[in-house]
Amino acid sequence: MPRHVPEPIHVTPDLLRAWPLPEPGGSKNARGSILVVGGSTETLGAVLLAAEAAMRAGAGKLQVATVESLAPFVATALPEALVRALPETPGGAVSAKAADTVRDLAEAADAVLIGPGMADTEETQAFGERLLPHLTGPLALDALGLACVTANDASVHHLDGRVVFTPNPTELAYALHVGDDVIEKDPAASALELADRAQAVVGLGGAVSWIAAPDGTVWRDESGEQGLGVSGSGDVRAGITGGLLARGADPAQAAVWAAFLHGRTGERLSSSVGRLGFLARELPAEIPRALAEITG
Repeated sequence: MPRHVPEPIHVTPDLLRAWPLPEPGGSKNARGSILVVGGSTETLGAVLLAAEAAMRAGAGKLQVATVESLAPFVATALPEALVRALPETPGGAVSAKAADTVRDLAEAADAVLIGPGMADTEETQAFGERLLPHLTGPLALDALGLACVTANDASVHHLDGRVVFTPNPTELAYALHVGDDVIEKDPAASALELADRAQAVVGLGGAVSWIAAPDGTVWRDESGEQGLGVSGSGDVRAGITGGLLARGADPAQAAVWAAFLHGRTGERLSSSVGRLGFLARELPAEIPRALAEITG
């Protein structure tokens, strides 16, 4: 782990107001397009949550690429999206062969989010190995989307920092090839270690969020409530990150704002629904309200 972790910057509304997001344009094209890649026959909900969150964060255009057997259902669930069907494995995961299709789609997108709901580690790693060298960023990698980075932490160096990882503590431990106890002992140092190795911004979720940049800057975000510890919550955070990248936020800004907005949506639902028991599907609708609290 890094020998020295600098004093973290505490994330507050005032900090965010002093670091404003790019001003949204009046048209869907001006607000940026996001391509969300993910899902499997068992975890379609993850890609739906991430995709909606990306638009709720202000992206203007949405494309979703998911397994071909479920693509029609995604098109029905997300009428705002252009849905692309991807080759899938016999087990219902995105096939490595899908990399060629996604490469073409990515060229027309302002940002790409890969990972929510993806299954089959070996196939996903092969998918990444075929795809990542051809991407230019901005890029967000979530969950199993980090499989290629886990195998080779230099796999996104060519993006020159135009990438954000959004792991939970277990995924970060896997990427660093360490035990969960290492992450628990020093999450900030762990996030900074991966940021340094991969030359990417790392937005580590958890009860306290840590965001680490390759230049050594670390942010600490304490927003959020216990209710955010629920299935699908991390997919929403990944979607917010991707949506902000599509709007033109730089990687560190997207990761810091996403951490706070995600936490604030949990606080809002904790107040209106209860500390526990709200669902990840309820979070996206709160994103514009959380944004408005900061930006007016």
